[in-house]
Amino acid sequence: MHLHLKDESETQRLGERLAEVARPGDVLLLEGQLGAGKSSLARAFIRAAMNAPRLAVPSPTFTLVQSYETPGGIEISHYDLWRLDGPAALAELGWDEALSGIVLVEWPDRLGDLAPKHAWRLRLSLAGVGRDVEIDGELRGFDAA
Repeated sequence: MHLHLKDESETQRLGERLAEVARPGDVLLLEGQLGAGKSSLARAFIRAAMNAPRLAVPSPTFTLVQSYETPGGIEISHYDLWRLDGPAALAELGWDEALSGIVLVEWPDRLGDLAPKHAWRLRLSLAGVGRDVEIDGELRGFDAA
């Protein structure tokens, strides 16, 4: 599926719509160069899932993972693997446990063979003032409109 997002608000809306359909066990792999919108999409997803539009959602660039528990008791883990050398360190970051909740991963190429086959793969790229997004994976209940 290909989407063109005109601006930041459309990127945030995509994150919100994805949060509406995500369920425990879902993994979103967010690919794209610096500034492509991975963090913006992840923040909007987390705020929507938490039903907290003003929630501070810090980047996990230095902590590598930030976790949140939704009002419904679902654990969301937001990984930023930019500084990770490879998948060996993921065990220490609670990777296996996180997979029972909802997982968002920035820089998923660092996962190597640990990238789940069922994951939703979102490739974000800059397109003028907007962004293009390619989405692969079975997004049950997701409507791009």
